[in-house]
Amino acid sequence: MLRILYKIYFWLIAVPVFAVLTILTAVTVIIGCSLGGERFFSYYPGALWSRMACALSLCPVTVKGRENIKKGQSYIFVGNHQSAYDIFVIYGFLGAPIKWMMKKGLAKIPFVGHACRMAGFIFVDNSSARSAQKSVTEAEHKLKHGRSLIIFPEGARTSDGHLGRFKRGAYQIAVDQQLPIIPITLNGPYKVMRIDSWDIRPHRMEMVIHPPVTPHQKEEDDKEMLQKLADSTRQTIYSALWKEFR
Repeated sequence: MLRILYKIYFWLIAVPVFAVLTILTAVTVIIGCSLGGERFFSYYPGALWSRMACALSLCPVTVKGRENIKKGQSYIFVGNHQSAYDIFVIYGFLGAPIKWMMKKGLAKIPFVGHACRMAGFIFVDNSSARSAQKSVTEAEHKLKHGRSLIIFPEGARTSDGHLGRFKRGAYQIAVDQQLPIIPITLNGPYKVMRIDSWDIRPHRMEMVIHPPVTPHQKEEDDKEMLQKLADSTRQTIYSALWKEFR
């Protein structure tokens, strides 16, 4: 009975309200960034929108380890990718100005795509090695004045809740820019919304922010060392996963 009531509430109330909030947030970001307020409007409206998305979905969020983030410092944040709700948890509750690397196709979403472009988010084009490298170069240029980058090294959402293999791209950027890497463990988004379903289920979510890891310069252009760094942060993220997904 509760499940049926939640579905009625979600599709008749939460979804329409969220759609309106999305348009209002996108318009606010577009106007604010157009007027020169990119530093503020690229982050805070989206953070509030993300918090509202979690609240409307009746999904409480807890955060551990926020003290590991130093204000004014740029980071490469790497996290496991469980669900579309990962975006809401990270954007809304991380507490640090971030830029997203996102699929090129998302730029076509009305209002949202233009807002993301105005906010300085990076659309990744994997159609060729040259295009992919251009996206990486653009990302590196964004990492200034305390701005950070969030990347999901798995490259795609998990199909079963378990952690996949980590790719090296995020770590190459960290080495190139000599920036600390902060692993993030996300728990719960997979329970809320799975990759193969639009069926939303209210569930608590958790974000664990681990201590930063500083890469060494010697790891640059060394695929083996970069993979070791990727595997090390993967293990850190794995260690804080809920037991059923280990």
